[in-house]
Amino acid sequence: MAMERSARERDDERFFASLPATRGAAGALIRSPEGDVLLVRRAYESDALWGIPGGIVEAEESPLSACRREIAEELGVTATVRGPLVVDWVPARYPRTAALQWLFRVEVPSEDRFSLQPEELSGWEWVRPGRIPEYLPEGTARRMLTAVAVDDHGGGPVYLEDGRTVLPDHRPAGGEGSPRG
Repeated sequence: MAMERSARERDDERFFASLPATRGAAGALIRSPEGDVLLVRRAYESDALWGIPGGIVEAEESPLSACRREIAEELGVTATVRGPLVVDWVPARYPRTAALQWLFRVEVPSEDRFSLQPEELSGWEWVRPGRIPEYLPEGTARRMLTAVAVDDHGGGPVYLEDGRTVLPDHRPAGGEGSPRG
């Protein structure tokens, strides 16, 4: 019986090793009292300087833990995560593999407590929701605008594919990507 189990374990190991790998990332929708959205300027990106606070989910880490860790690393503050707003499946685009992008509603202490890590970020800015497409790549902007709509009107979390709502019954109450300003 022990040999049978070992063979089964080896078969399981081969099976799971053959499955596709999907990256994970966790980001934060952080808003000012006026409803503006915090965007960060990445120190290490040359093609997409502005981004969403957050980053890659590390091995054995949950998206929630990754969000908290990334906010602490990037902004130097403790995040209070209120809940998930959006989950976005992003297809592979060479050289990147497919990814599940989680966006959480997050509150942080006052901006005067931000302590940017120079190897991570070179700046941050409060951005009116209607100006998000000027800062972020198209798919990322769609994801963030949907998160803003969910935050404004409820109804989340919303499932997206490449930043687009694909389930008709899961659109944010204010409509996909309808910012408040």
